[in-house]
Amino acid sequence: MLAIVGTVPDPAVPVVAGNVELDRQSLVLAGNRFPVNRGTPALLAAAATMSRVLGQPPPFAYLVGDIGRGDGSRRLYAHLAQHLPHTDHQVITFHYLQPDVDWHGRVLLAVGEMNVTPLLIADAGFMYVAKMSGQADSYDLFTPDVGELSFLADEQAPHPFYTRGFILHMEEKVPEMIEMAYRHANAAKYLLVKGRRDYVADRRGIRAVIDTPSVPALEPIGGTGDTVTGIAAVLIQAGWGVPAAAEAAARINRRAGELAHPNPATQVSEIISRIESAAEELLQKISKG
Repeated sequence: MLAIVGTVPDPAVPVVAGNVELDRQSLVLAGNRFPVNRGTPALLAAAATMSRVLGQPPPFAYLVGDIGRGDGSRRLYAHLAQHLPHTDHQVITFHYLQPDVDWHGRVLLAVGEMNVTPLLIADAGFMYVAKMSGQADSYDLFTPDVGELSFLADEQAPHPFYTRGFILHMEEKVPEMIEMAYRHANAAKYLLVKGRRDYVADRRGIRAVIDTPSVPALEPIGGTGDTVTGIAAVLIQAGWGVPAAAEAAARINRRAGELAHPNPATQVSEIISRIESAAEELLQKISKG
């Protein structure tokens, strides 16, 4: 089973866990409804949609409310440290949690106590803390955007706030930043770097570049990077190899965006509604060789 861990911007939400249902533009989890706009809800909605396409069970979610104070994140860290050893998740995707190196270490210890070692994916705040803790290589896939990649590439930055300026200005030099991230052991086994061009890479170098269809209007729409991660997670859960899943997720997300005919007012939920068509197109192409 695929598990997805993250936060929602509502401090009143306690730790909730269970299978997610997608009801039009809302997620339903343990009797709660969450709007699908961006962040972890967008990732979950994309994953729920992709699971339906592949005939997979809906993802299992661990959510908590946190508006940046970190109190909700710490409650969720504690819940994971207590409960993960008793689960059978095969893939776990960690998303928006406030970085906390100590709690990150406790969660990895809990993962180590599981009967089956799951594949681990990290994005956003949890990817930051994986790098900050020096345990990036415990993960199978990181899915940074170009700005997040600059933090991974900077071996001296203890926090994203301190990423050195000359690296922040390397956004046109993604392959160089990927090489730096691997050279300093700050990357997972695979990277899916999201941007105008999407890159799939490992420590040997670039494995794939995906730049079509090109839909510039997608760039400012919040949540489109989150949806890529959700799609990739489901494909990995379905048995795809990590690099193949990452490449396919990038292609599906781009095509879904193209099908939505986006403009600056487009919401990520409109793109998520096109994932099914985009995924079926790609799967048909693959089946025809």
